[in-house]
Amino acid sequence: MDKSLEEVINENKNLVYSISHYFENYPNKDDLFQAGIIGLITAYNHYDIKYNTKFTTYAYSYILGEMKRFVREDKGIKISREITKLNLQIEKASIVLAQKLMRQPTTLELANFLEIDEYFVIEAMKSVNVLQSLDEPINNDGKSITLYDTIGDKKENHLDDLIALRNELASLPDIERNLIEQRYINDMTQSETAKILGMTQVQVSRREQKVLTKLKDKLTA
Repeated sequence: MDKSLEEVINENKNLVYSISHYFENYPNKDDLFQAGIIGLITAYNHYDIKYNTKFTTYAYSYILGEMKRFVREDKGIKISREITKLNLQIEKASIVLAQKLMRQPTTLELANFLEIDEYFVIEAMKSVNVLQSLDEPINNDGKSITLYDTIGDKKENHLDDLIALRNELASLPDIERNLIEQRYINDMTQSETAKILGMTQVQVSRREQKVLTKLKDKLTA
């Protein structure tokens, strides 16, 4: 590569920042950014113009991979004893209510059962999933598909792909776009999304699967 490492870092800071947004619940943003820079440097050291691919495309997986590794190995994320205890209560309450209601309970139903404010239920549940990983399975149908899967092969992803994904989301019917927004922008559970859309949790799960598959087919065509 003709450019110096310093030039490459300065030119690709926005790319690193954009990728860090995938970890919106992670508290140490500066450390996460630095991890992304390490991934960028690694990509710079391994990149060869003969690869016949954009540097940003090549660097994407290195940056994201380094961020994932950093978050997984971060020992600074601690959950208080009170939150741990509350999550155990929520888990038990969820089992009891699921058997009673024949479906997964909403956060409001869990809060009413435990006689606490819904806010505490939501915050406690978030604490056990600090990393909003793109690799997390998002369906219960025995098949595995993730939001990251919908934007093609990891080695080929870059900002152009994200723009294409945004455009495809905008073209969805209102109910499908609303469903995806609730699940992945507003960080709602399937049960919470079902309540907002006037659907059942099972309907949300099945429709979500179909929408994500449709997006993947369009973006990889």
